[in-house]
Amino acid sequence: MRTEGMEPAGLEPAGMGTAGIEPAEMEPAGLEPPEMEPACEAEEPPGSPSLPAEAPQDGPVAADPPGEGELPAAPCRERERGRCGTGPQGSAGRAARGRARRAPGRRSGGESARRPGVTVDSSKAKTSLEALKISLRQLRWKEFPFGRRLPCDIYWHGVSFHDNNIFSGQVNKFPGMMETVRKITLSRAMRTMQDLFPLEYNFYPRSWILPEELPLFVAEVRMLKDRNPSWKPTFIVKPDGGCQGDGIYLIKDPSDIRLTGSIQSRPAVVQEYICKPLLVDKLKFDIRLYVLLKSLEPLEIYIAKDGLSRFCTEPYQEPTLKNLHQVFMHLTNYSLNIHSGNFIHSDSVNTGSKRTFSSILCRLSSRGADVKKLWSDIISLVIKTIIALTPELKVYYQSDIPAGKPGPTCFQILGFDILLMKNLKPILLEVNANPSMRIEHEQELSPGVFENVPSPVDEEVKVAVIRDTLRLVDPQKKKRKDTQCQSAEQEAGEELPEAALPSLCLKQVFPKYAKQFSYLRLVDRVAALFIRFLGVKGTTKLGPTGFRTFIRNCKLSNSNFSMAAVDILYIDITRRWNSMGIDHKESGNPGMCLQAFVEAFFCLAQRKYKSLPLHDQVASLIELCECRLAALRGKRLVWGCGLAQRHRALPAAGTAPCTGPAPPRGHQVFRLQKTSQLRALMCRDRTGS
Repeated sequence: MRTEGMEPAGLEPAGMGTAGIEPAEMEPAGLEPPEMEPACEAEEPPGSPSLPAEAPQDGPVAADPPGEGELPAAPCRERERGRCGTGPQGSAGRAARGRARRAPGRRSGGESARRPGVTVDSSKAKTSLEALKISLRQLRWKEFPFGRRLPCDIYWHGVSFHDNNIFSGQVNKFPGMMETVRKITLSRAMRTMQDLFPLEYNFYPRSWILPEELPLFVAEVRMLKDRNPSWKPTFIVKPDGGCQGDGIYLIKDPSDIRLTGSIQSRPAVVQEYICKPLLVDKLKFDIRLYVLLKSLEPLEIYIAKDGLSRFCTEPYQEPTLKNLHQVFMHLTNYSLNIHSGNFIHSDSVNTGSKRTFSSILCRLSSRGADVKKLWSDIISLVIKTIIALTPELKVYYQSDIPAGKPGPTCFQILGFDILLMKNLKPILLEVNANPSMRIEHEQELSPGVFENVPSPVDEEVKVAVIRDTLRLVDPQKKKRKDTQCQSAEQEAGEELPEAALPSLCLKQVFPKYAKQFSYLRLVDRVAALFIRFLGVKGTTKLGPTGFRTFIRNCKLSNSNFSMAAVDILYIDITRRWNSMGIDHKESGNPGMCLQAFVEAFFCLAQRKYKSLPLHDQVASLIELCECRLAALRGKRLVWGCGLAQRHRALPAAGTAPCTGPAPPRGHQVFRLQKTSQLRALMCRDRTGS
C-alpha cells in the first residue's frame, strides 16, 4: 500500500546535506570479502544516471518545473531490454552460453571436477514464482518447485521467514520483518530517530498513532490552526495492517475520524497529506525502489539502479471537499488504479500507467534537474530508514536464530515507496516487506473473462533484481572463484559462466557509505544492551529481573534513584506499552519490548544528564553503560582465572590436606568444590546477569 505523508516543518532539500556523499568518504568501512565482488556493476542505459560518486553539499535546490510541479513531455530514448538482463543477450551472449554448455568437465587427478549446482527450493515462492523461474534459468541453477527432502542452498519464501521450517542454507526473509515495517511500528521507529536527529530524518512525515494518540492529534492540529488561521490541511488515514490501498481515506478535520467507528478495532496511522507533489503528464505518481538487505551483522545494503513509477489515472487537483474521495486522483496504489477505465498497459518503459524510474530520471535530466543530487538524497533516505529498522530486526533475529545455534542465514528484498515533492525532495511513504514480484497483469478479454498478460516493464525491472540478488548471495561463489583461479592456467581462454550474464543491477550503498551514517546508530547500541539482558534465549521481551540487573550492572541507581523507583519506572512503561495492543511475537508475555526499553533508556538519560540535548544525553549514557559493563566483564574474567587457579591447587579427594597456613577468612568464598560452579559463573557473565 502506498500513501502520502506529511511535509514536515522546515522540509528543505538542504536538510539532507548532513549525509552528503563526499568523494573522500566513499571508501568502505573495511575491506570487502571476495564474495562481495561477484561481477562488475551494470553500465547505465541512456537517460538513467548512475548512482552518484559525490553529491553537491551547497548546490542550489532544483528549480520547480513549470506549472504546478508538472513536467512537460520530453523525448527519451527507449532503453535496450537486454541491459537489465531480461531481454535477449545478443549473439555474443548466446555463443558464450553455448560454449559454456559444450565445454568439457574440468579434470583434476584424472577425474571429473564438476561442481554441484546451486539448489533453490521454490515451493513457497507464490506470486514471485515466474520471475524466480526466469532468474534461475538464466543462472542455470537447480530449482525444486515441490521442495526437497535433502537441504537446499536457498529457500525462496513468498510471505515470511516462517513459511517453512528451515534449519540450514539461506532464506529470503528475515524473521520479524513483516512486524517491523508495519505502519505503526515503522512510524514509532522513525519518530525515535526524529527525536534524536530531527534534521536527518525530516524525509518521513510526522505521524500520529490511532486510537491512543487521537487526543494529541486533535490538540496539535487545533494549536497549529490557531497559530496560522490560513492553514487548511488535509490528512490521510492508513490502517496499520492494510495493504493494496485497503481502508485508506482522506479527511479535512480530525473530527472526521470518529465517523468511521472502526479505529478501536483497527489501529491506524494518520499523517498530513502532501498537496503539491511533482507531476508528470498532469498525473501524480510514486516510485517503487527495490532494496536488498543482504545482512544484518555486518549491515549490508544494496539498491537497484532502476525501479517502477506508478501513476494515478485521473489528472491531479489539490484536495477539496468535492474531490476528497476520488482515489484515482490521490492514491497511487497500482492495485486500485488498475480498476480505472483510464489505466494504460504499455509495452514501452516511457508511457502508460506504470513506467520505469529511469524514464522519469531521463525526463528530469532533460529539464535540467540535478539527478545526481536526487539519487544522493534517495540513497541517504534508504540507509537512514534501514538504520531505524535494524534494532527491532535484531531482536527478532536473535529470538528465532539464537547465537551459537545452527540455523539459516537471511536476506530480503524490500520495496521502498517514495514520493517526490515539487523541489525533488524524496519523501518516504512506506516500506514493504513483500513487494509484488509479479511480471504479468490481468487483462479482461470479455465481461468476466480475464487472462494473464506479460508485463514487459515489470519483467525488465523485477527479474533483474531477483537474479542479481541470487548472484550476490550465491553460497558457492567463493568456492567457485577459488576453483576457477586454480584451473586458469590449465584452461586459459575458457569463458566463465559469469561472463555470459549481464552486469549487476544492484549497487552497494552500505558499508560503502558507512562513515557518513555510523553516528546515527545509537538505537542499535541500545538494542545491543537490551538483547544482552534478555537472559532467556528465544524471547523478545525483558522481564523485571533483567531490567533490575541492567540497572545494577551499569550502576545507574543511587540515593536519588532507588531500586524501588526503578521498579516503578519498569511497571509504568511496560503496562502502558502492553495496553496499546501492538502485535508482538509474544503478545501474552507482559515483559518490556524493545520500544518500551528505548523509552525507559531515554528517561534514564534525561534524568542523569539534564543539561544536554537528547542526542548527547543518550550517547553519554550508552558510553557509560558500555564502559561499566566492559569493566565488570574484565573483573569477572580476572576473578574466574583466579578461581580456576585456586581450584587446581586444591588437594584431590582422599589426599592429605595442605600443611601450609590457612587462607584469610574472607577468602573462603573462593573455595569452589565443583567445576560446574565456574562454568555457571562464566555463563552468567555472557548473559550479562
